[in-house]
Amino acid sequence: MSSGNSTEKRILSLWLPDWPVYRLARAVQLDPSAPLALRGARQGGERVVALNKEARGLGVSRGQLLTDALAVASGLRVHGEAPHADARALKQLSDWCGRYTPWTAPDPMPVHEEPDGIFLDITGCAHLFGGEARLVEDLMSRLAAFGLPARVGVAPYPGAAWAVARYGARAVTLVAKDKVRAALDPLPLSALRLDMAMVDDLARLGMKQVRDLHTLPRAPMVARFGKVLAARLDQALGRASEPISPDMPLVPFRTRLQFAEGLMALTDIEQAIRLLSDEMVPLLHQADQGARRLELHLFRTDGMRFSIDVGTSVPSDDGAQIAALFSERLTGFGEGLEIGLGIEAMVLHVTAADPIAHTQADITEVKKSRLKRRPADLGFLVDRLGNRLGFDRVGRFEPRESHIPENAVVFIPAVAGIRPLEEEREPHDWRVEERQRVGRPLRMLPCAEAVETIAEVPDGPPRQFRWRRVTYHVARSEGPERIAPEWWRHRNSSQGRAHVRDYYRVEDEQGRRFWLYRDGLFGRETANPKWFVHGVFG
Repeated sequence: MSSGNSTEKRILSLWLPDWPVYRLARAVQLDPSAPLALRGARQGGERVVALNKEARGLGVSRGQLLTDALAVASGLRVHGEAPHADARALKQLSDWCGRYTPWTAPDPMPVHEEPDGIFLDITGCAHLFGGEARLVEDLMSRLAAFGLPARVGVAPYPGAAWAVARYGARAVTLVAKDKVRAALDPLPLSALRLDMAMVDDLARLGMKQVRDLHTLPRAPMVARFGKVLAARLDQALGRASEPISPDMPLVPFRTRLQFAEGLMALTDIEQAIRLLSDEMVPLLHQADQGARRLELHLFRTDGMRFSIDVGTSVPSDDGAQIAALFSERLTGFGEGLEIGLGIEAMVLHVTAADPIAHTQADITEVKKSRLKRRPADLGFLVDRLGNRLGFDRVGRFEPRESHIPENAVVFIPAVAGIRPLEEEREPHDWRVEERQRVGRPLRMLPCAEAVETIAEVPDGPPRQFRWRRVTYHVARSEGPERIAPEWWRHRNSSQGRAHVRDYYRVEDEQGRRFWLYRDGLFGRETANPKWFVHGVFG
């Protein structure tokens, strides 16, 4: 037995014998000490598909016809199987195991048809708990508190960990890298995750333990049993790789806190978030990275887990700002924050990071505005708004080379980053020649809206127009400002040829001002030009 080296690969296989039965007992408050069995439709009729040790003590066995089981054990309590509920609950338990490592996944190779195990990659994580033995002890004690019997195997390879968890002599088996073969040799061949038909065929040849396969030449083994037998043996011994996809992406930046007693107060949780964020900063600094996306996982004392995620518009290594973003999200939950009986562990992940740009402090910053001196403040404001409203709803407008008003600016989402202000740039000279003075509205409509108009002459300004079922009488008008179509953008367009626009600034008798345009030149481009409202002033 060994605790293993923290630098070598270490896989923990968690096996939950009779998981479907104990999952049901926990879900519907059944007495787990009573003889329980689950039934399911199989070949030949309804059979026992899962049972607990109390039912086995009465002579009931897996695969037995239900009628025979009831004849043997009249006090047997039988319930229908629910494989989908079992799988969902196992996934939740796998998420809960994220308190120990970000790398967790339900076992893809259960002993029986029902899911009954979880893989955890605890490489580099055991020292946080005082070693592998302490980590496993903590895991087993918490599962026991949930009423879940469990067995654990830890080894350098998933196949070896799986084997000793299910067929080892002890409930907990830790195997060092140089002891893998010795740990596997006395185990039955079913420990290699072989189907029972192959195990029976091998038994007829006198091979019943893993050690018996070492004397069998590889070529006859493959010829007789196919590649799967050799592959399973190689995987268990580490001679072949075995990729297993984790539930969550592997993250290089991770901090965690565990509490002796569950946290109940929001202020305590916020303080813990600040500690996690502060511990994250040196990890980011070492890699010269800034966080762009973070996830906070909160583990309740009852085994449930919930997560909160935040994003940043620019790479951030500011622990205070990261903590503030999570605090705002927590505050936003209000009465809906389900702390339950308390939060016993918290884990902070950076799921996306970018290189951070370092800037030189300006010696003349006393002359700058606060926004110029602290450009991060603008980014923090965008982060707060983005996490509340969504980053796709927060952004900035950037100019675009186009005379068409709706194309003259483009909306850039905040997630694209915040550019520093350029205060040294000469202010724009908004003065234009008198003949070009046709003002732009303070508010431009997202899409120009058609209106009905009456004009004195076809190519003149309107005297009256009807917009949104209201008639407006024009008292004054100014224009036109003529904007020609951008033929180079529309020459391959399927929407047809664009028209010249004549824009007018008009004011009605009540002093309300509008920005209208006529689409098309009368008599040259169209016989019936259409009018549109494109914006309003004031």
